[in-house]
Parts: sequence; C-alpha cells; structure tokens
Amino acid sequence: MGKIASAKDESFREYVITASPLKVLFTVCGPLALYQAMQQIFKIMDTLMAAHVSAGAVSAISSLTQITSMVTALGSGLAVGGCIRISESYGQGDYEMVQRRTSTLYAGTVILSLVVAGILIPFATPFLKLLKTPAELIEVGVGYFRVEILSLVLSFFNTVYVAIERSRGHARKILNLNLAVVVIKLGLSAVFVYVFQWGVIMISVASLISHGALTAYVLLTMPGDEGAFRFTFSAIRFDGKTVAPVLKLSYPVAAEKMLFAAGKVMVNAMSAFYGALTVGALGISNNIGGLTTNWHSGMLDGASSLISQNRGAGKYRRTEKIFWWLMAVNVGIGVIGWISVAFSLPWLAELFAKSKNQFDPLFCDMIIQIHRYEMLGYVTLGINSAVNALLLGYGYAKLTMILNVARVFVFRVPVLWGLQRFTAMGPEAAGVTMMVSNVATGLLSLVVLVPILHRIKRQEEKESA
Repeated sequence: MGKIASAKDESFREYVITASPLKVLFTVCGPLALYQAMQQIFKIMDTLMAAHVSAGAVSAISSLTQITSMVTALGSGLAVGGCIRISESYGQGDYEMVQRRTSTLYAGTVILSLVVAGILIPFATPFLKLLKTPAELIEVGVGYFRVEILSLVLSFFNTVYVAIERSRGHARKILNLNLAVVVIKLGLSAVFVYVFQWGVIMISVASLISHGALTAYVLLTMPGDEGAFRFTFSAIRFDGKTVAPVLKLSYPVAAEKMLFAAGKVMVNAMSAFYGALTVGALGISNNIGGLTTNWHSGMLDGASSLISQNRGAGKYRRTEKIFWWLMAVNVGIGVIGWISVAFSLPWLAELFAKSKNQFDPLFCDMIIQIHRYEMLGYVTLGINSAVNALLLGYGYAKLTMILNVARVFVFRVPVLWGLQRFTAMGPEAAGVTMMVSNVATGLLSLVVLVPILHRIKRQEEKESA
C-alpha cells in the first residue's frame, strides 16, 4: 500500500495531522484564499473591460456568467467530491486508493467535458431562451456564451487538477499557476478591447487561451509526476469501491452549485423588472462582494480537505480545532471586507459606470444602492462558509446543499418577489434581497452546526473508548 507513496506525500500527511491547527490552516488555506481572490479580480477586470464596450455588454456578461456557473457546477461538484474522498483516503494512508481515485477522476472529467460541449455549443440559443434570458442580452452575448462553454471544457479539467494539487498540499503551486493564467488572460483582454477595440466575444477568447495554457502545462508535466497522486491509465477504476463514494458526495455538491446558480439566473430575470441595467448593476454588486467572500471560498476549499484528512486519520478533536480557527478567520475577513468596501464603494461604482470614458451616473447610483445592502452579509457568509467546510469535510454534502438551496429559493427568490409585489422599492430591492438571504443563511448555518458538533463529539468519545 505504501509502495506508491512518495516521501513528500507521507511528509505532508504527517504535517496535516500533527502540526498546530492554526499553522496548518494558514499554510494550506492562505495561498488558496489568495488564489480565489485573484480569480475574483480576474472577473472584475473582465467586467471593467466589458464596461468599456458598453453598459449593455456588462449586463450581458453579468447575466451569462450566472448561466455558465450552472454548467461549471458539474465540474466543480465532481472536483469537490473527488478531492474530499481523495483526502480521506490520504488521511487513512491508503495510497493505492488515492491513486485510483485520482486517475479515475481525471478520466471522468474528460468524458463529462465532451458531453457538455457536444450539447451546449450547437444549442446555445435555445438553451439561453429556455432560461428566460432577455432577447437583447442573447443577441449581444450568444457568441460570448459559446466560447465560454469551450473555456469551461478546459476549466473542468483544470479545476480537477487544482483540487488534486490542493489535496497534496501544493497551495503555493496553485497560486503561481493562477497568477500566470491571470496575466495571460488580462494581457490578451486588454489588447483585444483597448487596442483593437473588439467586442465582448474576444474577452471570452482571452479566457479560452488562458485556460488552454494551463491545460497544456498540466498535460506536459503530468507524465513526470510521482507518488500516490500520479495519473496512470492502469489505475482507472469505474467500480463501486472507487467511484461510488465520490459520486455520493459529488452529486449533492454539483446539485447545490447548479441550483444556486439557477437561482441567481432567476434573480437576474426578476431584476430585469427594473430594467436591463439593473441586471448589470446586480452583477457588479456581486463582483464587488466577491472581493471579500472569495477569500472565504478559498479558506473553505483548503479547510474541507484538511478536516477530511484528519477525520480519515481518526483525529476528530483536531477537526473541531481547525473548524473554530476557520470560523474566527472568516469572521475577521468579513469585518475587514465590510470596512474596506464601506469606504471605497463610491469609487468602485464609478469604475464600473464608465463606458469609453463616458460616465453613467444612473448606473453608478444603481450599483451603490444595491451593494450598500448586500455588503451587510459579509460576516454571516463567512460563518456559512466555515460551517460548509466542516460539513463537507465530514461528508455531509446533502446538508450543504440544503443550506445553499435555501439561501436562494427560500431567502432570496420569494423575498424579491414579495418586494416587487408589495413595495414601491426600485433597484435597491435587489440589494435588500441579497442582504436578507446572506444574513438568514448564516444564521441557519449556526442552527445546523449544533447537532453536527454533538455528533462529532459522540464519534470522538466512541473512538477513544
């Protein structure tokens, strides 16, 4: 069993299950949080460049981004489920299963990517119409959407690679690769938009090229990899023992992410009640919020793997310590983010309200109106993220699905519907809706947390008896 493990694999496993929980959290999750922050800057720069084209282009990209997020959920769900199960086997010291699941996860991702591309690229327009995308946004963005789907095919594979590298503790490597992707993407987008004055489709082409560069790197370096996480065709196993635990965890995660994105699509469609520009303003507000909440996402990605590895090693008390430190860090991030955005919101809104040096004060005001409410949920989203990390680390993926589906379909869509029907609010209703859903979800997470902690304590007492 140990013959396929490298010394590096064994050394990192020992570090994860024995070193100071706070130290492990920062060394593993810190670079991943920065990685997610860079991803958000990536999105914001895209939006700024779209704003240079036109306000309509911003609205198109904001709307289509939520739709592509639905598709991305398939790949990211598979990556999360695979990563957690690989981390669990890694914590147990079962290196043979680590290699089987790693190799099978790569193979399954390639199959999924080909199926998605084969369906959505030729049927892009009917698919967008099915999701109630406004006709004027389809006209502007259908080409952008098709190229985005091609990017997603590569992104699925890259996401799985990043998840596997995260399991083996290569957080700095992930950060460096992401920085390279960002440089390629932003450099090409700037040339396409500001130098050649091309439209939004070329922003998506820049994404395709940058994702392609990362995929090329992965394919070129994989043959030289070693240890339990190495891909080999002989280790691919589509059997119940290898695949079933991954799918059992992956499908709730994928369903959660897909339903969450679908809910955002619904909110965008409902926001068009106030005009197409409101859709763009809401999308920009979400992007500004991501400057804080994406740090939470990075911490979640790393911490869920750490909790799973320690659980696999029978270190239940350490999983609780990692969780409470994560909660403290996430709340701190939320507070710092709220203070920072409170002072910089007018400036950020002005950045997005400029199109070819023309300032749109109405659009700027919409962004401020919406986000001054949305930002009130930064801290509670940090709480929700920490609880999700604990739930995923222990394999309670269905509970994370319930929490995040409730966030959209209980606390968001019905609230916006009610505000539209029973109040005279304008575009700020979208912001109030975001605030209600984000705060309520954080509070619901705390309710869910109590029985889970009791269950972990009982499990710990049972093992030590």
